[in-house]
Amino acid sequence: MAAVEKPLLFSYFRSSCSWRVRIALALKGIQFDQCPINLIQDGGQQLTDEFKRVNPMQQVPALRIDGVTISQSLAIIEYLEETRPLPPLLPKDPIKRAQCRMLSDHITSGIQPLQNLFVLQKVGDGKLEWAQYFIMKGFQALEMSLQETSGKYCVGDEVTMADLCLVPQVANADRYKVSMTPYPTISRINEALLQLEAFQVSHPSVQPDTPQDFQA
Repeated sequence: MAAVEKPLLFSYFRSSCSWRVRIALALKGIQFDQCPINLIQDGGQQLTDEFKRVNPMQQVPALRIDGVTISQSLAIIEYLEETRPLPPLLPKDPIKRAQCRMLSDHITSGIQPLQNLFVLQKVGDGKLEWAQYFIMKGFQALEMSLQETSGKYCVGDEVTMADLCLVPQVANADRYKVSMTPYPTISRINEALLQLEAFQVSHPSVQPDTPQDFQA
């Protein structure tokens, strides 16, 4: 009987989208290999013809698993949830499940894409102010939503997909020098999540491709 291949994650240590997937894999106890894709080196390894065959969008992450390659972090997480449901990352209650997806989309569609590397490269001068503006605008709304949905974590007291999106986005805020003082709920949840092993082992500072200057 042929051995089952480990999932292969095409990732970049500092990519917040990749970090979401690494957290999901860690929480679900899924062993995987990584293929680092350096988004800076050689003009961006994601732009090569070789990687375009992996993901035509030329973005990370992409996960090769069960004989298929899936891109887009939330699609990957939802696939893992459907095929490897324990521990669950989506609440059973339909209202909480909708809230989880709402918060996840708020971050992954409403904040992160507006300050990602590709967009900032196009902005040119003023990229720091651009990133700060969209993170702060998004966090103002996110803070209000979390005041309604949160318990210990984003949706109640169990870790959900929304939490996997929150922590990397707070790291982005720190990277772009956004003060977290106006967002106490976001800060509280982030600090609680960073105490969990799955968030620690998936952290950008401890990845196979983490440069020495960024290592923990």
